[in-house]
Amino acid sequence: MKTNFLLMLLSGVAVSVGGCSLPTNPLETQTPNPQTQNPINTPIAAPAPPPIFQSSGDPNFVVKVVQKVGPAVVRIDAARTIMSRSPDEFSDPFFRRFFGDLPSRSRPRVERGSGSGFIISGNGQILTNSHVVNGADVVTVRLKDGRTFDGRVLGEDPITDVAVIKIDANNLPTIPLGNSEVLQPGEPVIAIGNPLGLDNTVTSGIISATGRSSSAIGASDKRVDYIQTDAAINPGNSGGPLLNARGEVIGMNTAILQGAQGLGFAIPINTAQRIGKELIANGKVDHPYLGIQMVTLTPELKERIEDRLGLNVTSDRGVLLIDVVPSSPAAAAGLREGDVIQSINNQSVANIEEVQKLVENSKIGIPLQLQIQRNGQTQQVAVRPAPLPIQREG
Repeated sequence: MKTNFLLMLLSGVAVSVGGCSLPTNPLETQTPNPQTQNPINTPIAAPAPPPIFQSSGDPNFVVKVVQKVGPAVVRIDAARTIMSRSPDEFSDPFFRRFFGDLPSRSRPRVERGSGSGFIISGNGQILTNSHVVNGADVVTVRLKDGRTFDGRVLGEDPITDVAVIKIDANNLPTIPLGNSEVLQPGEPVIAIGNPLGLDNTVTSGIISATGRSSSAIGASDKRVDYIQTDAAINPGNSGGPLLNARGEVIGMNTAILQGAQGLGFAIPINTAQRIGKELIANGKVDHPYLGIQMVTLTPELKERIEDRLGLNVTSDRGVLLIDVVPSSPAAAAGLREGDVIQSINNQSVANIEEVQKLVENSKIGIPLQLQIQRNGQTQQVAVRPAPLPIQREG
């Protein structure tokens, strides 16, 4: 299922936007301090380094990080053949007056794209984005030293946008993995990748925020809490590493918002590593699935829903079900439109992000105990998650 959101998978430009503040009266005359009248005898303090240097302790930390891990960042070129209905001049009404309706023709068309990735094992395992290699017939990996290899996709997971590629090589340089659970806004970060065909491009910035939900950035079909950064990210950065000041990968660059400035997003490395291990072991990842469409309930939304959909909603808070997929686990358990989820496994939920997180962390086949409100009555419903059905492109 495709969504038409403003999210672009590395198909836009992200630049930083800043502001400044001025003193209330910058020209105000101050009373001279006699202790500062002799500048010759007064030692001059060295200017404080910018905050990004203070946090790293080294003004040249970006150079050192790039020298350390740059050889493990790769370029990934992918091509896939699709059958498309080619433009046919005879479909024009002018020509149809003479030739009539002719059968439409499908022709093979090759789509090409490029992205980035990083080597996680010396024997050639590479992490990248799923959308970089989705449906690819041919995958080529180019190392910084100029060597190229045919790549084989071990597995891809469109729900988290993570994929693993394997190349036949040994003793390759690798990048150490960090811990994305301990990140703080304001930490310096470095992005390395191949934006717009410019290989081995380095940009830097800070972590702007953590825990950005997929729905908050317009990617409700994903199950990721993103890292937000103002490091410049452009088309071709997909799958490249977001690094901390120690040269550890803390995220995988993946998306920007169309028309936005200074808004780039990365998949936390803990998520990418977990999904990558499952892809290496099984070639796929099964995500728990209930089969519901939902919204976060507010008093204002309650009024609109009751007026437009005719649902009898008695609660002002919780997560409202606006659709239940036929033959889904939710339908089998008896959930209905208009039900309000109040807790899952005795954990209260106030928004759809909390529901998604609890479902994602559940086990397929193990029932979830949902407390719902229906027509003013509280009920308990057990829903047994099933594997999420995935419609792949290509």
